[in-house]
Amino acid sequence: MGSSSEQPVISVRDLVVGFRDRNVLDHLSLDVHRGEILGLVGGSGSGKSVLLRTIIGLLPKRSGTIEVFGQDLDCVDDQTRQALQRRWGVLFQNGALYSSLTVLQNVQFPMREFLRLPEHLLDEIAATKLEMVGLSRLDANKLPSELSGGMTKRVAMARALALDPEVVFLDEPTSGLDPISAGDFDSLIATLQKTLGLTVFMITHDLNSLHAICDRIAVLADGKIVANGPISAMLASEHPWVKSYFRGRRGQLLEHSHQQTPA
Repeated sequence: MGSSSEQPVISVRDLVVGFRDRNVLDHLSLDVHRGEILGLVGGSGSGKSVLLRTIIGLLPKRSGTIEVFGQDLDCVDDQTRQALQRRWGVLFQNGALYSSLTVLQNVQFPMREFLRLPEHLLDEIAATKLEMVGLSRLDANKLPSELSGGMTKRVAMARALALDPEVVFLDEPTSGLDPISAGDFDSLIATLQKTLGLTVFMITHDLNSLHAICDRIAVLADGKIVANGPISAMLASEHPWVKSYFRGRRGQLLEHSHQQTPA
């Protein structure tokens, strides 16, 4: 896990994002440190995906600053912005695969946008990425409609890793998966983070994921980060939403099961 004395990989300060007459994010500040898995949680409609999409440039902000890799995104030219975008990968909610492209072509999509490589090399790199996420070359020519939910997420993860990013943004990576598949995907995230030295920014509502793989948790409520720290800090928080989420019945059952599990 990155030390807090290092410059954050992502630094958000006083961010305001809104639609029409409503601010969804209201002077929100958050740092993400190199090499950590940060879990972002919050109620439905609290603005988690809005924050992610604003950081990566898909949504405009009203005010505030966003620095990624030490660069203020408002102050870079198009060439620098493109270079920065190559250093992160994104797994969108529900995978967001292109339905008319094969698995292999989906993984190759970012490579075709940024790299100039011969076809056989694109095939080889994409096949390697699929193997990294636990899929075989036999899956490469399938269409998204032929995949299970777990396989769809793995293909989306392979595509997020296509350009060897330093940071990956994961939007609800285990949503829609059964508990066993979700646990397997958590293990995959943890393994990839460790072997590739990734920084992971993960939106989730999965308490198992938060307990199992997150170094730090940030809670978004009322447009701001209202709690920030390890799971122990969440359990000690007196904020009403944090308390009900982490110390409600499901949270208590999960905490008890983790205490019973030998290290």
